[in-house]
Amino acid sequence: MEDEVKIVNYSVEGATDYGFLVDRTEFVPRYFIEEVLREKIPRDIKRLLPDIELRELIKASLENVKLERVPLSSVHIEPPLKDPRKIICIALNYRDHAEEVGSKIPEEIVFFLKPPTTLIGPFDSIIKPGIAEKIDYEGELAVIIGERAREVDSSEAMLYVFGYMVFNDVTARDLQFRDGLWRGWTMSKCFDTFAPTGPWIVSADEIEDPHNLRIITRVNKDIRQNSNTSNMIFKIPDIISCLSRVMTLEPGDIIATGTPAGIGFTREGGLLKEGDIVEVWIEKIGAIRNQLISTK
Repeated sequence: MEDEVKIVNYSVEGATDYGFLVDRTEFVPRYFIEEVLREKIPRDIKRLLPDIELRELIKASLENVKLERVPLSSVHIEPPLKDPRKIICIALNYRDHAEEVGSKIPEEIVFFLKPPTTLIGPFDSIIKPGIAEKIDYEGELAVIIGERAREVDSSEAMLYVFGYMVFNDVTARDLQFRDGLWRGWTMSKCFDTFAPTGPWIVSADEIEDPHNLRIITRVNKDIRQNSNTSNMIFKIPDIISCLSRVMTLEPGDIIATGTPAGIGFTREGGLLKEGDIVEVWIEKIGAIRNQLISTK
């Protein structure tokens, strides 16, 4: 077991809980560690994130105590966080992406919100809305806030990060642009299932430099996006500082840091078709894989 912590959220016959990954195929459920520690571990992941002392106890148990393991294949893997207070998405944060959509390079951070009802797990299906046709993918690195942050300086911002996960900001392009006019992000990005996430939360101490991670998006195994988080225009400390001056960031809040070039909208035949499988992989974190299906 490595020193770091990976949190996996799962369900069995409709009952949801979380545990701690010990390798890529097995995890230790939360309540197994409770029995060892003889101390309550919150059922709500958001309450665990800011409790550094308890997290250290959990880490020590995973490292030093022989605990029963459960195969990942025996459970349904849920989104790592099912009910965050906020999902904040950064727009146009890769220079090459801004250029491919014909936008000016932003001089300040631009963001929008997605509702928690968009969240699905790493292998769940994306459901195509009946009122939309042009469905697109956007592979992104997501930041998980670990502690309450308000008016934080960028020099201290990384202290508020608990960890990272993979995020796909699914978008209905025909509702983003209609009749040749820009219609905004809200309607085009807020459908149920339009935020696949996972496959787990990787703690910040496992990622030495979140601004040097390869990110690759494939559609039916064809590489569409191939970049590195080093290409972000606005880095994570500046993003957190900016957002914390607008709103209070709380444990469990998700910040999707933007997508690189290669979205389907900019290439002929690049938009998703029913049955397509989208995979987003980020170095040192893992991959999510979701199929687009119809409601019909």
